[in-house]
Amino acid sequence: MTDVVLKLSARDLLHADLASCGWAGSAHHLAGVARQLERARLGEVDYLAVCPATDIPVAKGGVDYQVKEGVGTLWQLAVQPALQSCGIGTFLVQAAELRIRNRGLRHAELGVEENNPRARALYERLGYVAYDRQPDSWEEQAPDGTLRRYETMCTLLRKNLP
Repeated sequence: MTDVVLKLSARDLLHADLASCGWAGSAHHLAGVARQLERARLGEVDYLAVCPATDIPVAKGGVDYQVKEGVGTLWQLAVQPALQSCGIGTFLVQAAELRIRNRGLRHAELGVEENNPRARALYERLGYVAYDRQPDSWEEQAPDGTLRRYETMCTLLRKNLP
């Protein structure tokens, strides 16, 4: 068995990156991410790309500073499926937490779908603690291109940042 080691960096996600992020979701989802990049330009959110030396994103995710006063809310976290369980999600969350601390904030929160125990285990391993549940929903693009409302239940988790 051979171990592969990737040197990762985190940077702002760019519009030009979206063409190589098809693994992260549908065209409808990526159009939504493009709208979030405008919010990033205004300073309301940070939207990160995690990249190896090729500078092509293998993970992406946002931090929204407008959801709750004094809190960075992580959302839309995704790692390229073939690279999951390689530490990239941990790297992404830690990079997001650094952005939150750099804004002088000491609290991070996120919601994880209750049907995603693997992601919840990652967040709990990183120090996030469940404090509530809430329903969530969004428009999702079906394979035929039609949009439908996706509804789910999320566990809300928070972490105090040192």
